[in-house]
Amino acid sequence: MRRYVFPVILGLAGIAILMTLGVWQLKRLGWKEAILTAIEAKIIAPAVPLSTLTMPDPLRDRYLPVAVTGRTTGEEILVLSGSAAQGPGYEVINVFETAEGRRVLLDRGLISEAAKSQLRPPVALTVIGNLAWPNESDSYTPPPDANSNLWFARDVEAMAKSLKTDPVLVVIRSAEGDSQGILPVPVDTNGIPNDHLSYAITWFSLAAVWAGMTGYLLWRIRKKTA
Repeated sequence: MRRYVFPVILGLAGIAILMTLGVWQLKRLGWKEAILTAIEAKIIAPAVPLSTLTMPDPLRDRYLPVAVTGRTTGEEILVLSGSAAQGPGYEVINVFETAEGRRVLLDRGLISEAAKSQLRPPVALTVIGNLAWPNESDSYTPPPDANSNLWFARDVEAMAKSLKTDPVLVVIRSAEGDSQGILPVPVDTNGIPNDHLSYAITWFSLAAVWAGMTGYLLWRIRKKTA
């Protein structure tokens, strides 16, 4: 009988630990879904005038809907991007001068590779969008190519410094007056990872495998004893 004690204890302990991790991931899933629901509600809330925000805060005001009127200046940054529908292309980041004379960054959306060299002259716009501070760069992201004005990630601080604007990025949701063929890419929660369900399934699967291995070990011990 003593032959079974250690395998049983090891098997039950392993199953308990793996099941606990799976349950914890399910709790994290509920927590993440609540956060995503809150963000989605914030994204589609009524827009506030950008002019009322003197110094937007990257934490407090992330995803905040704003309304702003002004015009692009023709100064732009192209960020390497693309979409499943359009294929590879570029995200157009313009300098936007508001009616109050403020210079901010405006993410107008995607253009195709073929449209890169097309002129995009200044245009008056009335914009509804969301504030964003994307975190897209890491140690492997190449620096911007100054010769071609090509960037490989959106970095609000760096783009604002390059274009001499406030470190404020408005991502267009809708814009009146824009007829330059740029496809808006509104802010959403698709880029926020939520892998907790797959993690939970992994832990529960490992618990099942551990239980199977424990059962097999006990069967082998019984067979040898017999």
